[in-house]
Amino acid sequence: MAQKPSIPKGTRDFGTAEMVGRNYIFDTVKSVFVKYGYQGIETPAMENLSTLMGKYGEEGDKLLFRIQNSGEKADLPPEKGLRYDLTVPFARYVVQHQGEISFPFKRYQIQPVWRADRPQKGRYREFYQCDVDAIGSRSLLNELELVQIVDEVFGKLGIRVCLKINNRKILAGLAEVCGAPDKLIDITVAIDKIDKIGLDAVKEELAEKGLSAAEVAVIEPVLTLSGTTVEKLARMEQVLAASEIGRKGLEEVSTLFGLIDRAAVGIDVELDLSLARGLNYYTGAIFEVKALDFQIGSICGGGRYDDLTGIFGLPGMSGVGISFGADRIYDVLAGLNLFPQGMEGSADILFTNMGEAEVAWLLPVAASLRARGIRCEVYPEAAKLRKQFEYADCKGIRYLAIVGGDEMAAGTVTLKNLATGEQRTESAQKISDLTW
Repeated sequence: MAQKPSIPKGTRDFGTAEMVGRNYIFDTVKSVFVKYGYQGIETPAMENLSTLMGKYGEEGDKLLFRIQNSGEKADLPPEKGLRYDLTVPFARYVVQHQGEISFPFKRYQIQPVWRADRPQKGRYREFYQCDVDAIGSRSLLNELELVQIVDEVFGKLGIRVCLKINNRKILAGLAEVCGAPDKLIDITVAIDKIDKIGLDAVKEELAEKGLSAAEVAVIEPVLTLSGTTVEKLARMEQVLAASEIGRKGLEEVSTLFGLIDRAAVGIDVELDLSLARGLNYYTGAIFEVKALDFQIGSICGGGRYDDLTGIFGLPGMSGVGISFGADRIYDVLAGLNLFPQGMEGSADILFTNMGEAEVAWLLPVAASLRARGIRCEVYPEAAKLRKQFEYADCKGIRYLAIVGGDEMAAGTVTLKNLATGEQRTESAQKISDLTW
């Protein structure tokens, strides 16, 4: 018995209709990236395992797909892995190609990543990220630019979003004032789950990580702090008065929100002091974007990393970036029916095939249309007209161009609009001048 075909859990096939939607997302995101001066690169799907390990925290390391060795090294431990994100490979790329790069370096990258996660709604093992990063500059204007890019991308896509911002220096200061500076990673990993597991479960996890009730009591009110950005900052100035790094984080956040106000950003932007972003390499501003009208996890996120390249031998190269999750954005657009009407991935015109003589006659006509950028197909076999009509209708082709003996004799083409049923005859010379 033949094996039933299947694909691994957490992956998806995308047919022709879905690819039209995905390419719409990629084209929209890329058009904004390029507008802000970012240039594209690509890196390999697999990296040396030493490049990936230890960059995402203990939980992230568990989600790495390791690639088994083959040939002579088949009995040795894996040495390579599929990339977990695009940021760490980007840092490796910067160090490896530093002699070829002008800094600050602004790059975008649109490629798939892989995580050995438990598949569920909105969470996949293979998915596309659309990353944009600026490295080699500590200016907060880079953070502002990312906010503007988020504003413009989701404005073009028609998705209402809220952009949440925090700063890892604030979290480091919080760990310091609560008396547990050595547990910053444990604290950020725990509070990063607050939207998924709730405040009580976060408090339990903090206790399990060794924080005392008194230390948790310092952290808890910060996670539930409400009010305007100004009010939150004023309260945090009191909480972090004794922490130099915490005060620095507050200063950066205040400056960034001032820039956002002056840039007239249109989306909702919120200071969320419970936002942690669990990745270990973040050191400054952190971002997360949520769709307002569709229930799904974050659809975009990122932050500032001050020394990710130092791991690869180039210390002090600060960068900041943000990643758009193309697969979740697709789910939002599909769920809210926001894909533009009339997006076409098929031909504009299908020329019928009524026989060898007719095909020989129509080929130059089809070529003239293609030369003008009009998408044409010629049905590959001489078949009943009904079958060719059904093919065009199934593919969403707008016009059926019928060429039979009468049309050849008259030098014309009969055009049928498959949406309206309207039919008219045009000369072969004039057809290429029509507005399609």
